[in-house]
Amino acid sequence: MHSVVKTRSGEVRGTVAPGVAAFLGIPYAAAPSGPLRFREPAPVPPWEGVRDATEHGPTAPAPGYPAPFSDLLPVVRVPGEEILNLDVWTPDPSATGLPVMVWIHGGAFVNGSNSIPVYDGSAFARDGVVLVSVNYRLGAEGFLHLPDAPPNRGLLDQVAALRWVRDEIAAFGGDPDAVTVFGESAGAMSVGALLAMPSARGLFRRAILQSGAAHHALGAATASKVTGYLAEDVGVEPTAAGFAAVPPVRLVAGQQALSAQAATQPDPARWGEITLNAMVFEPVVDGEVLPALPIEAVAAGAGADVELLVGSNRDEHRFFLVPTGAADRVTDAALAAVAGAYRLPDGALDAYRAERPGDPPGLVLADVMSDWFFRIPALRLAEATGRAHVYEFDWVTPVLDGRLGSCHALELGFVFDTLAAATDLGGGDAPQELATQMHAAWVAFARTGDPGWPPYTQGRAVRRFGDVVETVADPRGGIRELWTGIR
Repeated sequence: MHSVVKTRSGEVRGTVAPGVAAFLGIPYAAAPSGPLRFREPAPVPPWEGVRDATEHGPTAPAPGYPAPFSDLLPVVRVPGEEILNLDVWTPDPSATGLPVMVWIHGGAFVNGSNSIPVYDGSAFARDGVVLVSVNYRLGAEGFLHLPDAPPNRGLLDQVAALRWVRDEIAAFGGDPDAVTVFGESAGAMSVGALLAMPSARGLFRRAILQSGAAHHALGAATASKVTGYLAEDVGVEPTAAGFAAVPPVRLVAGQQALSAQAATQPDPARWGEITLNAMVFEPVVDGEVLPALPIEAVAAGAGADVELLVGSNRDEHRFFLVPTGAADRVTDAALAAVAGAYRLPDGALDAYRAERPGDPPGLVLADVMSDWFFRIPALRLAEATGRAHVYEFDWVTPVLDGRLGSCHALELGFVFDTLAAATDLGGGDAPQELATQMHAAWVAFARTGDPGWPPYTQGRAVRRFGDVVETVADPRGGIRELWTGIR
C-alpha cells in the first residue's frame, strides 16, 4: 500500500505497512553540486506530480571503513547528487501532535548514511514517534575550512534539515514544537555543535548525545592547515574555486590519505589538536556558524532551553584497538605515554588497573581513551548544563570472543530496537529485553523529557543498561575525579 503527503515542494508517495508509513529519500535542500558545491544549502526546487519516496536517497561521497572495521560496521552507498535528503517514518500521516525524533548518523564526519538498516525507524513509529533520519555532507565537502565558502557546511545541512522538520513535519503527523534531535559518535558531536549554533536555536526542544558530546572541534588555524595539505595533495589552490575543479571521488581519496597520515604520524607541529583524536575533518570554531567550542558555549548558557540525555558505552575504545590487534601490541611504556599526553596525575594508571585487575596494557589503554574521548566529555556536558540525564551502556557483545566488551556503536541496535540488523557487532543472540527497555527510555524522553531515572544532579545518577538495568550513583567516581581540571 502507498500513502501520499503534500510538502511545500511537492507531493511524495511512501509505503504503508501495519502501524508505520515510510517516506524515504525526500530532499530537504537542493543538490550541492555545480554552482551550489561548497555553498550553504539552497532551497529544494519544487517538482510537479507525485515524487516516489519508497527508496533511500543518494548518500554523501565517503571512503568507507578499512578492514577489519568494514566487517563490523555496515555501509550503504546510493549513487546520485541529491545527497541532502531525509527519511521519515510515521505511525500515521493523518495523525496530529506526535513527538518527533531527528537522527544524525555517525561515521567520524567522513562516513555513514541514514540508509543503514540498523537506523530503520519502524520501531519508533510503532511506539508513536515520527522518526526523521538525515543525510548531510561529509569530509571535505562538508567540513573543509575554505576562505571563499561558508564554514561548517555539514552542520548547516543539519540546520536546513531541522528547518524542513519545523515547516513540514505536521503533514506527517508530527509536532514541530516537540522535536528531539539525537545522534551517535560524530552525530552526537554534531548535536553538541547544534546546541552552540545561533542558527539552530529554537529548532529542537530536546537532545540526546550517544558516545559524543560537546568537546571536539577544530580551531580555524588548524583547519586552514588541513585545507592547505589537501590542496597540495590534489594540486589546486586552497580555495573553494580551486577545489571545485576536483571530482568528489578524488577529494575523498585525498582526505582518506590525510586521515591515515594523521593517525600514523601524529606530529603536533603539523596536526595541532588533531594529534589527540586523528579526526582531520570535523566542525570548526569559525566565530560565526560555530561561535565557540561547543562545551564553552553551553557552559555560558547556549541551549539553556534544551533538555538533555547524554552518555557513552563502558568500553568505547575497544572498538578501535581490539579488531586490528593493536590492543595486543600496547606496552606499559606506550600506556604511560598516552596517560602523560592526557595529563593524568601520577598514580592514575594504578587506579585504572585496580578497576579491572589482570587486564593487559592494551585494555587499560582502551579504558583510558574511552574516558578521555567519550565518558568524561559526557559528564562534563551534564555538569555544565545542570539538567541532563546520563546513561551508560555496558552489555558485552560475544563478538571477537567478548574482547570488544561494550564497545563503540554497540548500543545502536538496542536504541532503534533493530537487533536483527545489528548482528555484525552484536552477535546473533543479543537480549531483546534490553533493547525493549533502552528503546522505551529514548521514546519516553522524546515524549516528556523524562527517560525514567533522575537527572545527573541528583547524586550523579547514571542509568546503566546491561545484563541488569539499574540506576547507580557516580559509577567509577574515583576514576572520574582523576580527570578534574583536564578537558
